[in-house]
Amino acid sequence: MSTLVFKLVPADDLEQAIEIETQGFPEDEAATLEAFRLRQSVAGDLFLGAYINDQLVGYVCSTLSPDTSLTHESMSKHVPGSSSVCIHSICVSSAHQGQGIGLKLMREYISRLQKAYEEKSVPYERVLLITHENLRAFYEKAGFEWVGPSHVVHGAKPWYEMRIVLGSSSVQTRQPESIPPGVFEALQQSSSRNPTPKPFSSFPGGITEVTSTESDAVVNKFDLLCPRSACGSIILKSGVAKFVEAESVRLEPADLPSNPLLPALPQPPARAQWWLVTPSAMEFENIGFSRPVESLGEKMKLLSCAECDLGPLGWCKEGGTEFWLACSRVGYRN
Repeated sequence: MSTLVFKLVPADDLEQAIEIETQGFPEDEAATLEAFRLRQSVAGDLFLGAYINDQLVGYVCSTLSPDTSLTHESMSKHVPGSSSVCIHSICVSSAHQGQGIGLKLMREYISRLQKAYEEKSVPYERVLLITHENLRAFYEKAGFEWVGPSHVVHGAKPWYEMRIVLGSSSVQTRQPESIPPGVFEALQQSSSRNPTPKPFSSFPGGITEVTSTESDAVVNKFDLLCPRSACGSIILKSGVAKFVEAESVRLEPADLPSNPLLPALPQPPARAQWWLVTPSAMEFENIGFSRPVESLGEKMKLLSCAECDLGPLGWCKEGGTEFWLACSRVGYRN
């Protein structure tokens, strides 16, 4: 399985980066190689790349400004030691789009900035960007909040400002909040992908038919998919998760009508069947995370399909290294 790795982009990879830039942006919006060289030289610690097999497939780059809102001036120069991280672009190569790489890259980027903020090793207080309206939902998934129309004029289409205030509840690594109204309904919206998943209930032998033993561990025999037949996106490759019977967890409010694609789990403390994924979310091919929520005293994030947002499929403790998928809430490809 190809491994997605995040690391700072060296000067030697800037020509690859500019190729991705010109693929992803129209001519009147794309940066130049000279601009990339300047950003990498003055703010190399803010130029993060996504790599597969040592090949750059995406990047996000920024500079610093003391301004609390984006302007032409704040986007045109770098002021070391400033409090605002100004994102210039995030882009994924055309050959690797539709795989959730952009969202994973953006979340990794924000996570690193948040960690640096918490360790007080940097003066950063906020992250700013401008985008077109059609990308609003993408950035909101990464934790950004909508500010409104931007005064910046660049290219033909209007721009809108979004931001993250480091240390606020908009950052997904911060303290959990109670489950907001509508979050589960939003997770269960429709999608339009080709049908491929086989539901867990269709295996007469239950868990014995979807497991195999490898190195004394009982693992998933098949790829795990989004259970929605119109999506079927691959969530986890075969052999990655361990089968575990452990205490059930309440993933939805008791009064929420059940989704037929997401069978009800036993009420805690009854035991349930889980796929346990460790040690990091990078083991997934595709996974989405909610903002931190609290259920039965657990501070957790809910897992969903990153392609169509169906969920919750499982959970993880905030900041934890164990990710739990309900065996009955994922599809199987055999």
